[in-house]
Amino acid sequence: MKNIDGTVVALLIAALVLALPVAAQPFPAKPVRFVVPYPPGGPLDEIARAVGQKLTPVWGQQVLVDNRSGAGGSIGADVVAKSAPDGYTMLLANSGPITVNVTLRKDLQYDPRTDLAPVTQIIGAPMVLVVHPSLPVRSVKELIALARSSPGKLNYASAGIGNLQHLGMQHL
Repeated sequence: MKNIDGTVVALLIAALVLALPVAAQPFPAKPVRFVVPYPPGGPLDEIARAVGQKLTPVWGQQVLVDNRSGAGGSIGADVVAKSAPDGYTMLLANSGPITVNVTLRKDLQYDPRTDLAPVTQIIGAPMVLVVHPSLPVRSVKELIALARSSPGKLNYASAGIGNLQHLGMQHL
């Protein structure tokens, strides 16, 4: 009886191993959704559409761009975090909904550390700090010294409260 049990187990394992290629479907087997957590027409929307146009013929499946803006990107990120973890819904975002919102928003419905998984970086955007040439500084150290010696007299611009530019200037 022990030999029969071993033979049956071996046959079952062999059948499962041989059936795996038949059961596996090529990816993607259906359209893929890129969720952009910002309004249409912005830089991330344009990038998502350009990447989607290139991937559609390669994958043989349509790539759909789904703009879900609001709450600093958190609405779109939450949509992806709550979607099936099958690779068919992807978030194309900057650092806002991934890193910044975690520290600034206590009401997040998702945790990017556990609910999202990084796949790749599509684009990098360096941040630069520039000053008007008439300002008597030639380094960040000199700029900080000038700002400390003249409180309330220097201004800066950023894309909004809580973004990386704003946080970077607050850190300085």
